Order: sequence, then C-alpha cells, then structure tokens
Amino acid sequence: MLVRIVKLTFTKENIASFEQIFAETGQKIRDTKGCLFLELYQDTNDIRVFFTYSHWKNENYLEDYRKSDLFRKTWSRTKLLFAEPPEAWSVHPK
Repeated sequence: MLVRIVKLTFTKENIASFEQIFAETGQKIRDTKGCLFLELYQDTNDIRVFFTYSHWKNENYLEDYRKSDLFRKTWSRTKLLFAEPPEAWSVHPK
C-alpha cells in the first residue's frame, strides 16, 4: 500500500472554492480503481492549510489516477487557488 500526503495552502478567500471542489470530486476520487481511502484535513493553527491523505493499492494505481481526466480537471481548478506551491509525499506505512 502507498499513502499519498499532499499539503495545500490557499488564500483565505479561496478556501470555500476549494472546499466546494473537494465536495464535488472527493467521492469520485474514492471510487477510482485502486483508491482505498481519501480524507481531507484542515490545519488547526492556519485555516489556509489543508492536507489530503489518500491510500492506494500501489504506486501504479496512483499514477493511473494522476493521468486521468478526473485528476487533470480537478487539479486545473484547484491550482488556481493556491497561495503557495503544494507539497506532496508518497510514503509506505510501517
């Protein structure tokens, strides 16, 4: 299993727009082949900072998702809202 952690920092005025995008696409991402889990978290100290945690059967499933129309469309809308560049990590649970 592969865990993907993505840190997203938005401008305050774009938080609601991002939350709407996630509400529209979260279940579609969860339904993607190979996705085992997806949740969104908001930082307790800085409301502009969010983290997505997704679990994938393996890296190939994550890469297939990242090449999909769903990802391209979602990411093209989301990246317009950033205050800072996103950060991402792929990790294996121990």
